[in-house]
Amino acid sequence: MIVEQIWTGNAYRNFNYLIVCPETGEALAIDPLDHEKCLLAAKQNGWTITQIVNTHEHGDHTGGNQKVIAATGAKLLAHHKASGSIPGMDVGLSAGDVVKVGKTVELLALDTPGHTMSHVCLLSQTDEPGLFSGDTLFNAGAGNCHNGGHPNELYETFASQLSELSDNTRIYPGHDYISNNLEFTLSREPDNEQASALLKKIENQNTDAALVSTLGLEKEVNTFFRLQSPTVIAKLRAEFPDLPDDPDPKTVFVKLRELRNKW
Repeated sequence: MIVEQIWTGNAYRNFNYLIVCPETGEALAIDPLDHEKCLLAAKQNGWTITQIVNTHEHGDHTGGNQKVIAATGAKLLAHHKASGSIPGMDVGLSAGDVVKVGKTVELLALDTPGHTMSHVCLLSQTDEPGLFSGDTLFNAGAGNCHNGGHPNELYETFASQLSELSDNTRIYPGHDYISNNLEFTLSREPDNEQASALLKKIENQNTDAALVSTLGLEKEVNTFFRLQSPTVIAKLRAEFPDLPDDPDPKTVFVKLRELRNKW
């Protein structure tokens, strides 16, 4: 499997992706907002885009669909509940569906509500898995729930699905927010040495060759996975004095998401 991460350079700091079968050159485009860069990358490498997957319905992920379809005839796939909000959908995806690209690539669809209620992530079925996480999981962060989502659902996605993936799963998010997210982690857990070291490492990183983290790393530096950290809980109690003595992980997650909304 070939993964081409495409930095859009726009104000939203989007990443687009081409997932390619090395045998056939067939490619799947994930959230190809910058259709020009996606089409150019495919042309320069001799790849043929045959499918598009939208992780969710927001315009900064669907905005390039029609241009790519017009140029390639690609089929459009998205969450099965998104047909009313994503024009021209050909295939609705449900949890457990497998998206095949060429002869060698298989991607498992995960139903991952929270950022929106019709969000999918794709998990490559490879020795070293890759998670194409849209706006559910970012490097060192979690998606917001402002436009059609809910933090309770996002917590359940993190707790019951993402945290269960293998630690060597590579994370390919829909945006580059890593610096701000690490700064938020450190505001909640100032003694997190790995987060501090990573923030220094990625300072002024080349976004055309951005760091690709793993789930194991995320569990160390992403505050939304660190719900039982004594420091995180103590700092949270300073913000929410009515927090129970031994808060459950869901309460911690939702309160962290509330703080991140205003941070």
